[in-house]
Amino acid sequence: MVFMEMVLLQGFSTGVLLGVLLLLVVVYLLLSGSSSQDEGKDPPGPKPLPLLGNLLMLDLKKTYVSLCDLSKQYGSVFTVHFGPKKVVVLAGYKTVKQAFVNLSDEFGDRDISPIFHDFNQGLGIVFSNGENWRQMRRFAISNLRDFGMGKRGSEEKIIEESKYLIEEFEKFEGKPFDTSLPVSLAISNIILSIVYGDRFEYSNPQLHEMIQRACKNMKMAGSASVQLYNLFPWLSPFVKNQKQIVKTLKHTFKESEKLINGLLKTLNPQDPRGFADSFLIRQQKDEESGVKESPFHTKNLFYTINNLFAAGTDTTTSTICWSLLLMAKYPEIQDKVQEEIDRVIGECQPVAENRKNLPYTDAVIHETQRLASIVPFGVPRKTTCDVHLNGYLIKKGTSIFPLLLTVLRDENEWETPNIFNPGHFLNKQGQFVKKDAFMPFSAGRRVCLGEGLARMELFLFFASLLQVFRFTPPPGVSEDDLDLTPSVGFTLNPSPHKLCAVKRS
Repeated sequence: MVFMEMVLLQGFSTGVLLGVLLLLVVVYLLLSGSSSQDEGKDPPGPKPLPLLGNLLMLDLKKTYVSLCDLSKQYGSVFTVHFGPKKVVVLAGYKTVKQAFVNLSDEFGDRDISPIFHDFNQGLGIVFSNGENWRQMRRFAISNLRDFGMGKRGSEEKIIEESKYLIEEFEKFEGKPFDTSLPVSLAISNIILSIVYGDRFEYSNPQLHEMIQRACKNMKMAGSASVQLYNLFPWLSPFVKNQKQIVKTLKHTFKESEKLINGLLKTLNPQDPRGFADSFLIRQQKDEESGVKESPFHTKNLFYTINNLFAAGTDTTTSTICWSLLLMAKYPEIQDKVQEEIDRVIGECQPVAENRKNLPYTDAVIHETQRLASIVPFGVPRKTTCDVHLNGYLIKKGTSIFPLLLTVLRDENEWETPNIFNPGHFLNKQGQFVKKDAFMPFSAGRRVCLGEGLARMELFLFFASLLQVFRFTPPPGVSEDDLDLTPSVGFTLNPSPHKLCAVKRS
């Protein structure tokens, strides 16, 4: 009002005054628009309710499905409020690649939810950040290679274990059985031999208990009640699954302690038998040297071993079980795999070198990983600084959910994204082709530590099993009756089912 009075006293007409005011408004909008463009704007998303956020529109039993639906409405970068927690979701190959590959450092921290803090206490590899993560990952990469994650070492272990797995399948004499347990035993033994330097007999109850605890925890970690606990930690006294996870974890550490104490009794600093030995030797050196705040302590060893076992068992086991189920579901594809194996290697033991000469078999394995999308929204990340992505500003410390399912089924990258089609990885000449949008192990500096080992396990176990057995549905069950609906937990496993493994003549 004071400004208007001053203008009128100076003899300006009402029309001129309105013109001046309009000009000021335009200048303000231009300035504010410029500032907004510089700072960026928040990603779009559904309007949240107080406290509840967008929970009422999410199916917490199948959160990834709800997020996929929202991506169709709000685009490849959008905001969802899980209760009071703001999360930015990334969808589609180009967006996830831009964030995790081109902006790897900016999207490089792990978002550690309450349940995974319960799992790891900020220690280990998978759910830690900062200096602990850097030192543990660097140590793991340099040492695991020596005990079986290097090409030759892992190949020998997997070939040996595949023979035990074939013997286990033979015991069922072509009758229906659940493939998940024997496959879990074999895959677990690979990581256990790398960590402890020795495998376990399949009849060992300790091995069965370790597998059951790991599988149970992975399933409970993805349950709706635990997701609510992650949003409202004060609910912990009422969340049975959270208490059960903590109880199971304590039991797991007691078992690890027994195994580590056994190693300590015969530890030879000049001849480490596995990853655990190398860790213990480094721990002793740091203690003798008086290193302050060394990350090489017993709790970190337990959490790291737990990370390696869980990550090295669940997803690979699930992928192999999916592959066998898909072979029974699509016998014509199984025919092509077995024809190629018979023609190229005959009755010889499959080895890693065979992969390049088995393009169709390799394509089937990759297509299984793509369609199954074992980890549908990856492991959540967190931004390390303010970052611009696709025209939006994402603030430092924001939780990031990468929808890997939308990468592996991106309609712009895959011809038939929702159909099992090994042709996705073959050219017109039948040669195997790599696809940039194939990201089952995620990408960037948080890419899966065991990717190389997992890839070799999948090829050698799958080729060895298909060389010996024909997989079919149980008697009285048709291929069409085999259900491909996943069983939802933190990962997507096949629903409980049985198959017949019939020895080929």
